[in-house]
Amino acid sequence: MRVALAFFFHETNTFAPAKADMAAFSGEGFGGIKRGERLVRNVDFNMPFAGFTKEARSYGWEVVPLTGAGAVPSAHVTREAYETIAGMIIDDLKAALPVDAVYLDLHGAMVAEHFDDGEGELLRRVRAVVGPSMPVVISLDFHANVSREMVELSDAMFIYRTYPHVDLAATGVRAAQHLKKMMQGLPRQAKAMRELNFLIPAAGQATATEPLKSIYARAAALEGATIGNARISTIAMAPCFPIADVPMCRPTITVYADNQGAADAAADELAAQFRAAEPRFVQELWEPCAAVREAMRLARSAGAGPVLLADTQDNPGGGGNGDTVGLLSALLDARAENALFAHIWDPEVARAAHAAGVGAALKIGVGAKTGWAGETPVEGEWLVEQLNDGDAHGTGPMAKGWHFKMGPCALLRLGGVRVAVVSGKGQCLDQAQVRIFGVEPASLSILALKSTVHYRADFEPLARAVMVVKSPGPVFADHRDLTYRKLKPGVRVMPGG
Repeated sequence: MRVALAFFFHETNTFAPAKADMAAFSGEGFGGIKRGERLVRNVDFNMPFAGFTKEARSYGWEVVPLTGAGAVPSAHVTREAYETIAGMIIDDLKAALPVDAVYLDLHGAMVAEHFDDGEGELLRRVRAVVGPSMPVVISLDFHANVSREMVELSDAMFIYRTYPHVDLAATGVRAAQHLKKMMQGLPRQAKAMRELNFLIPAAGQATATEPLKSIYARAAALEGATIGNARISTIAMAPCFPIADVPMCRPTITVYADNQGAADAAADELAAQFRAAEPRFVQELWEPCAAVREAMRLARSAGAGPVLLADTQDNPGGGGNGDTVGLLSALLDARAENALFAHIWDPEVARAAHAAGVGAALKIGVGAKTGWAGETPVEGEWLVEQLNDGDAHGTGPMAKGWHFKMGPCALLRLGGVRVAVVSGKGQCLDQAQVRIFGVEPASLSILALKSTVHYRADFEPLARAVMVVKSPGPVFADHRDLTYRKLKPGVRVMPGG
């Protein structure tokens, strides 16, 4: 049993300021572009293709690695980057033949300059090589914008079931287990896809809270159950990546079953549950100054742990640059104490801090180098408290085994507010990304994070409160602030309106 494996990953915020070119895919965010055995040499980390590889090898299968490439979220993938990497995958697939099956670890919300449906186009090219009958299974991100072509051109899709995504490797395992059943004679499954007509803000998509907690619990109960005489084999639900102006941007439910009637029945039930829950998807958003005042009040009350402020609209995990300063300015203006902001992306300031050294007073402007919403850097005489190389190893439930390479970093202080400045873009979702600065997260009064939901996996258990802050940034929390041109007719940009 020979299974070809490839990894091509990008979450595209079509409203973001910067595109993903070859340099973005060649950087350290996902370990650079890897071909052949380098792709699967180390699979002890939380990613779908790693979980698939370990499971497949346990069956005695030969995993034939093709190409792997990923970049941090941003605007469109450039034509050059898409064609180069897709070309590598297809060339490697042709060279690997004959194989018995294909597994692709994809995101599901990739938009290229010349293709709205990056994954659908890649699947079309893969099918052109292997034909219509070869088993092709794919894994997708929780925030996939699933197209009809993606469903039609693959035999089964496996989508993360948690947000924060603690089940990435487990998703790859599920894909391998299903492929094994296919190879043992599982008949081709009937498919039922349902599309919802409203977008869900990312801050409202956490699976540990309602309404998704109950919806995913019902999906888990349906999977493996029988309707009539037919068994539901697997269910793939994608609440969507809502800040992508493409026709396939909307939540979807895809059910695989032994016959069409069973697939339709399960899909209809889950779609109805989503629709009934629509008003509950809207989350409370705080303005920066009000959030800081409330955080300071809470920090003075009895209890332990920091108040978490999620700077959701500049989340690098959704296409932000990680350098807006609206929330940072609010912390400084309020003279917050024992507060840390993690992180501000500013390679220029990091270089200057390293040149000045620990203990130096650095008169410089921090952040806002991209000038989103007319912002300017926060000027001040910053104390350089700590310097590091930005290398951290994840320890939390989502990022365990990940190697964060944030480049030269510096911890700066102005009054009672400290700022962790990094040289590499990326959201702060693991306590190791704070501890590298010599700070224990639990000891803080206020911790501001450039993240939307992923931080909850590792930081929320130690927090006394969590607040989602709407400070200016390109990862829009209220989609009414955007101008969509390509959504399907009838799709509402926010729940309830």
